[in-house]
Amino acid sequence: MVRVPIAFTALEGLPEIFQGADLAQLILISLGVAQLSLKTSDVLVVAQKIISKAEGRTLELHTVEPSNRAIELAAIVLKDPRFVQAVLSESSEVLRAVPHVLITRHRSGFVMANAGIDRSNVVGASEEGAGTVLLLPLDCDASAFRLSNALGGCAVIVSDSFGRPWREGVVNVALGVANFPALIDLRGEKDRQGRTVQSTEVALADAVAAGAGIAMGEAAQSTPIVHVRGVQLTAPFRSGQSLLRPIKGDLFL
Repeated sequence: MVRVPIAFTALEGLPEIFQGADLAQLILISLGVAQLSLKTSDVLVVAQKIISKAEGRTLELHTVEPSNRAIELAAIVLKDPRFVQAVLSESSEVLRAVPHVLITRHRSGFVMANAGIDRSNVVGASEEGAGTVLLLPLDCDASAFRLSNALGGCAVIVSDSFGRPWREGVVNVALGVANFPALIDLRGEKDRQGRTVQSTEVALADAVAAGAGIAMGEAAQSTPIVHVRGVQLTAPFRSGQSLLRPIKGDLFL
């Protein structure tokens, strides 16, 4: 098999995204500026943040009334009770609450800090408390498919940066996936010595999202979309939800 190079190209020139923005049209314009065509074998990695902005997933904290539970947790994690209430409203379970850290299971199943609620690069956000925050999309896989369909069916990965247990730093992972094998099951295949692979599953969507994260950057780069070419798409489609370990099989909770 001939291996082709995998190329990650951050798309430049996107404007600030607001509710109702036509992301597909903006992506096509940016691809044209980069002199790139869009092939069905290509992958677009799109930061969750601009998906949420386009879908209007903003929340004004001054409109939030904190519950007693939120007030209690806020005293522990040293965060605004309104922010904590927003996190609770987006979560199915609180997993860890210590000073400056609130880890929850998002209602979509993701285990993450603050239920993915973010202030960075959000117009109207405030460090002091009341202001605008951004929530995750209601359904990241559905968001990926809507964008994919608008772009003719290319693979789309909706990504976000996660911290990881026992590791410093954040890395991009896949939240939503369309027309891409998010998880590849290698069990039953043979290794080079002829042994049968017993347990290996490859989180391909996470791997591609992580590579795209290098091109995106994490601060003021303003390149939330990365065009990826050269990934071999031979395995069957599996959604972003396939990457979530079932709770009953999670040994670390």
